Amino acid sequence: MTTNHSRRDLLKFAAVAAAAGSLAGMPVLAADDKKELLGKPVPVTPGPDRWKGLKVGVASYTFHQLPLDKCIAGIKQVDLHYVSIKDSHLPLKSTTEQRKEVVQKFKDAKILPLSCGVISISNEKNARQAFEYARDIEVPTIVASPKPDTMTILDKLVAEFNIRIAIHNHGPEDKEFKSPYDVWEVIKDHDPRIGLCIDVGHTERAGVDPAEAIRKCKARLYDCHFKDIVAPRGRNQAAEVGRGVLDIRGMLQALLDIGFKGHIGFEFEKAAANPTPGLAESVGYTKGTLSDMKPASA
Repeated sequence: MTTNHSRRDLLKFAAVAAAAGSLAGMPVLAADDKKELLGKPVPVTPGPDRWKGLKVGVASYTFHQLPLDKCIAGIKQVDLHYVSIKDSHLPLKSTTEQRKEVVQKFKDAKILPLSCGVISISNEKNARQAFEYARDIEVPTIVASPKPDTMTILDKLVAEFNIRIAIHNHGPEDKEFKSPYDVWEVIKDHDPRIGLCIDVGHTERAGVDPAEAIRKCKARLYDCHFKDIVAPRGRNQAAEVGRGVLDIRGMLQALLDIGFKGHIGFEFEKAAANPTPGLAESVGYTKGTLSDMKPASA
């Protein structure tokens, strides 16, 4: 039987995360992910996986006003262990050596990079730069905002590098990709390694149900930006997860039901100078919401 937690109950998780990330316990990482961190198994706190098998981490854009060391410290404080790297923490014009150094800093903190972006792509030169960057930091997915006329270029590069592209929808203001369905129409006849990063907030603002879009686009959903927003329409205004209008439980259920294996990155866009408290609340609320959930097939 499903339990409807009160917000107070759910925020107990947030209080723990905000006070000390180490108290929340390490997640049960997939076997392949364990091998990636320092080349040895990651310590795992005994007990159930509170994320129910989902790879929940942080889009480092959350910390875009802060330097790399504070970004890493913030992610550690909320006890998450995956990241999507934004170029504010590792410039696209960096050298291979610089890229390796930054990735190692994340790994030393037991944070595994799973994607990078959002990266704008308009021609073959900057597309190739994005793929070389992703290759050097050893992530399987590039979250991107490409021009629609670059699809043939992307077909070639996803095959050459065997790295996926996840096209990010940016809501009503985006001329090309307002919702995930706009992305789908452009990519459906291209290499299956060209897919989507569903931004749930921008999806709602575009008039599309994010949970429905997750289900309908599951075959090529490779990344997800997870958040809450103040209002379903209008300009983008962030809220702590659970304080806004999005159906958090419905979106999580959709991700569980499709067995989503990609990165689910908290992208907290409020209080950019000090996002950790709001991020911690968002993490705690989400973890609490998941506590009594299971895939529909379970």
